[in-house]
Amino acid sequence: MTDTPADGIRPAAPADTPAVKAVTDAAYRPYIDRIGLVPAPMEADHAADVAAGRVFVAGEPVRGLVVVRTEPDHLYLDSIAVHPDVRGTGLGRRLLAFVEDRARALGLPQVRLLTNAMMWENRRMYERYGYEVVERRKDGPYDRFHYRKSLP
Repeated sequence: MTDTPADGIRPAAPADTPAVKAVTDAAYRPYIDRIGLVPAPMEADHAADVAAGRVFVAGEPVRGLVVVRTEPDHLYLDSIAVHPDVRGTGLGRRLLAFVEDRARALGLPQVRLLTNAMMWENRRMYERYGYEVVERRKDGPYDRFHYRKSLP
């Protein structure tokens, strides 16, 4: 049995990999038509991310997750996914707070992330929680906004 912190967010175990894929696919699937291609998180190697300790999950069964990568000067939020069945419950906000707390615990001064320009709901959320746009850049077929948040 895995110890689960009070916020209900815990490191993903290998047995969580199918749920990580299912939640990621459910969260990002609605964007396929809007952006005209499959969002990058849907094509990630979920098993490798879980094995590397980069995935943290919430819920039993898993209803939300983050994928993070520790860099020398920041924590990179590679993906945040909330199952559509639990949107609007505050889980996304809790996951984002978890990422910021993790960066602080690691002694990192900021969180960085990117999102597709057509994912305007995500852009509004990041800006509402203090993330600032660093740049907008085309990365292959993806049109992305890059964000950062300096942490106190």
